[in-house]
Amino acid sequence: MSIKKKILALLPIVLALSFIFATPAHADDFSVEANAGYAIDAESGKILFNQNGDTPLGIASVTKILSAYLVLEAVKNNQITWETPVPISTYAADLSTVAGLSNVPLNTTDTYTVKDLFDGMLIESGNACAVALAELISGNEPQFVNQMRERLTTWGITDAKIVTASGLPVSFSGDNRYPGTADDDENLMSARDVAIVAQKLVTDYPEVLQTTSITEMTFGANTSTPTAIETWNELLPGQDHYMEGVDGLKTGTTDLAGACFAGTITRDGRRVITVILNATNEENDSSARFVETAKLMNYALDNWRIETIDTSQMSLPENSLNVIDGKAKEVNLTLSGQVQLWVRNDMDINDLTINMNYDNEKLTNQSLTAPVSKDETIGTAEISLAQDTLGYLVEPETPTADILTTQAVAKENIFILTWNKILAFFK
Repeated sequence: MSIKKKILALLPIVLALSFIFATPAHADDFSVEANAGYAIDAESGKILFNQNGDTPLGIASVTKILSAYLVLEAVKNNQITWETPVPISTYAADLSTVAGLSNVPLNTTDTYTVKDLFDGMLIESGNACAVALAELISGNEPQFVNQMRERLTTWGITDAKIVTASGLPVSFSGDNRYPGTADDDENLMSARDVAIVAQKLVTDYPEVLQTTSITEMTFGANTSTPTAIETWNELLPGQDHYMEGVDGLKTGTTDLAGACFAGTITRDGRRVITVILNATNEENDSSARFVETAKLMNYALDNWRIETIDTSQMSLPENSLNVIDGKAKEVNLTLSGQVQLWVRNDMDINDLTINMNYDNEKLTNQSLTAPVSKDETIGTAEISLAQDTLGYLVEPETPTADILTTQAVAKENIFILTWNKILAFFK
């Protein structure tokens, strides 16, 4: 048999062995082609992915989700209504015509409502719409920026830099710039910060998704310049990268920030929020931010689950305690009930960290005193998955279970106790 035929004959065997011994891809090998990527469960704030998520970076028009929050808050507080007419300043009108910027035309002589400008800000990413709303709510853009900063502080965000309501660089603000800023100053937030803002927005004001899920509409239908606008979000229905369940949130692009996107998706009753800052393949693929977002959304939904664990079957770091004055010298311990833990597919659900916290009023020198009842609660145990180091946006209470005794221990006969004390005295 020729060497070539021998190789061909062995090829099926080699291929079979390659499948047998191939190392499977693990969930912790996942990454996105971006300067930063982040994913959370919207309800619990559980962090599902973190790639450079704590470094402040440019966010461009992703800023508008924070501006949208303040608009919705002003509506809720009856400061404005959706039908409130919005005066258009010369600054906002001029900004709306700057070539190369995302905008809808605004005229000082036309009448626009809060709802008109809100839709234009989130669907078309109208920068002048954000400015006009900021001027309505706070009097001028710098005062609105102060309000944005204050809101972030209340959410525990201290490393962000906010200088415009729209996300544009300060150079576009002209005489309306924020005090003490330079032309090249621009909004900076970490992917984690953006995730916090997005979670607050969809949790406190879920109605925003009715706007961010719109793909096209007519802006300013009753003005002198009605304009057809279309979403920039390519993951929405009818768009180039449609992904079922996506209903927001916001794109952003500047030279500094690159291609950014804060997205959200609902699948099987779970809502996930994702953040991509500066998709690095944008030069080769204009849809790179959406490609990376889709990958990240699928990763978060496919690799994480909530697991209910029966704590009574757990192996405890301390499975017994000494008993003072008891007929038995020790009592065994167990845990009660169930706990729910977030688990990634590659994590060992049996590798748990259990911290035992005893009730000091029931123990003396780390021992119980007889009599001891069966199923007596003597403390609580904090339970977490050892391999999960990602945590939460805001740390929740750690899942706990009661520490119980597994049997009763009666108090020893008084004569034996007295004899034991005599022996102890002479020892």
